[in-house]
Amino acid sequence: MASRDHIDFDRSDGNLQRLAARFGGHAYDLHRHETYAVGLTLWGAQSFHYRGDLRTSRAGQVMVIHPDEAHDGHAERDGGFAYRMLYVDPAAVGAALNGATPFVPEVVSDDPALAALLHEAFADFPQAMEPLAVDAVVARLADRLSVRADAPAKARRGAPAHRAVGRARDFLIAEAPRTVASEELEKVSGLDRFALARHFRAAFGTSPHRFQIGRRLARAQTMIADGAALSEVAAATGFADQSHLTRHFSARFGLTPGRWASLARQTG
Repeated sequence: MASRDHIDFDRSDGNLQRLAARFGGHAYDLHRHETYAVGLTLWGAQSFHYRGDLRTSRAGQVMVIHPDEAHDGHAERDGGFAYRMLYVDPAAVGAALNGATPFVPEVVSDDPALAALLHEAFADFPQAMEPLAVDAVVARLADRLSVRADAPAKARRGAPAHRAVGRARDFLIAEAPRTVASEELEKVSGLDRFALARHFRAAFGTSPHRFQIGRRLARAQTMIADGAALSEVAAATGFADQSHLTRHFSARFGLTPGRWASLARQTG
């Protein structure tokens, strides 16, 4: 099946973002993101390097990629591939599982229940999902990840640490466009910077800095797809200049901003 490279996505509500794409050959350079990425291959076969191995997801198979885990992507054979992906905030998964953030060791699998959930999540795509629908998808996805996890889901932090990292996360979201000092997060959270870094990663799968950069880039992603100039995007999202934005964008999405702009169509 021939493929013309293309990406469609919707605006993240903070907990969930949907993306549908197709590629004929090379898709993404090595990158990592601060969310769970749970996907379904629709047709063809896509291969990607992940945790030291080359993995391949074929039509009907699902993928689970964990926060802050480097991976790339390309067609496994001529004809390309198409897929759908849910990017899910680890905080939302943790909230659905009483603080647990499950690890699924089987990266590619035949999982009809998870495939059905992905089909349902894209039923009205690219029309925006209603908030209650987002909640339902996240809850069911969290349950499925828990079932597939390598260990029973259990909370890994006490209530004080949970509240502390929650305050830090809320502050980083509110102050996303600017540089936040370590002293500020210490004051907001009540934890020293090193304890905060450990607890934050345990809760959300990434560092406070990468979490904040991810929030900036989510806005940049939408602005670029809407046609904004890169200099304007950099200024609006807290990056020093266009080259600074490009470095971070490529590391987060595996595509340069120019490549993203040529592939993406804003879907509302």
